[in-house]
Amino acid sequence: MSRDLPASSHLSSPSEADTGRLENGRVTFGTGSGNTEHTDTGSSPILPPDERVGFAVMGLGRLSVGQILPAFMESRTARPVALISGRKKKALTVAQEYGIPPSSIFTYDEIHRLADRPDIQAVYVATPNAMHVDQVEALAAAGKHILCEKPMSNTAQEAERMIAACKRAGVKLMIAYRCHFEPFNRAVIKLVRSGELGKPKLVEAVNTQTETDASHWRLKAPVAGGGALPDIGLYCLNGTRNLLGEEPVELFARMVSPADDPRFASVDETFSFMMRFPSGVIANCATSYGASITRKLSIRLEKGSIELENAFAYQGHRLRISRENEGHPAVTEWHIPPANQFTLEIDHFAQCILKDETPLTSGEEGLRDQKLMEALYCSSREDRMIRLSET
Repeated sequence: MSRDLPASSHLSSPSEADTGRLENGRVTFGTGSGNTEHTDTGSSPILPPDERVGFAVMGLGRLSVGQILPAFMESRTARPVALISGRKKKALTVAQEYGIPPSSIFTYDEIHRLADRPDIQAVYVATPNAMHVDQVEALAAAGKHILCEKPMSNTAQEAERMIAACKRAGVKLMIAYRCHFEPFNRAVIKLVRSGELGKPKLVEAVNTQTETDASHWRLKAPVAGGGALPDIGLYCLNGTRNLLGEEPVELFARMVSPADDPRFASVDETFSFMMRFPSGVIANCATSYGASITRKLSIRLEKGSIELENAFAYQGHRLRISRENEGHPAVTEWHIPPANQFTLEIDHFAQCILKDETPLTSGEEGLRDQKLMEALYCSSREDRMIRLSET
């Protein structure tokens, strides 16, 4: 079973799995779909200095409520000053927790009103994937810098529209590839590129989780753009590119979606792909919505190996380095102080705004991944190796 990445379409009404529910003055989410990370979000009061970059957070799903908004509590350069949501009652509840006044709550149809709010300098877009293109175009027209969740869009064509809109408006566009800022991932990249363990030869990246709620928007192709690949497989794809600092020249993919499982009637459940890079490195990547949680990155090099457990997780990273020592591997575990990767990416974008610099993970980075995912779906559909000069 194979399919193309679908184009955007009008969204159906979101389910409770998407929006959460109000309980005792708080927004809560069930444990069925997407509840794969366990973190203590804390409830520290917001005391931002006036010089911080003011952000609106667009979309108040699990990610925004559980990770993005709490991350602002640790930020040194950014502060949440507004919310954009399709659920007014929910937005009011969340706004109270973060000291955001009702006058700073907007609906999706009111994006144009942000042009009259100079205190809102940037918007963190955390809505379903199909909504990104129209929302980014509207935000750019309102003069706001944009930090957009990954995947950037449903298609490369949409990604190109987003980049063009931001260039026309003279605003910055960053894609939220949080692992680029996470300390353990950064340590792995530094070690690989240092040459200390020789040249890399093989990379293995696995990112799996179980999605149990068929009503969740991530399992609806027109909304999500695909299944496991664009959601969690993207970490394997982008992570390998970032690790090696080069682009693949060949790729091959296989996809499986059980015919008797309604959850995967329109999206991929399990997706496996291989990439060959100009340096000769071969990367084997796998992702699934039907397997228990695994988030692992392994690199085999000439003089040793690197294993990063929970590589794509919010926390719980473990890094082990194996070095050849007279024919016997000597294994050490690196202990690195953890840091909130959402805070790190928000602060990076805020600094780019303050200093007028290009974000590390720009819209062009997101576009490259969109093109590669389309090539991967093409490989799966046509049962052939894709040479990137053909795409």
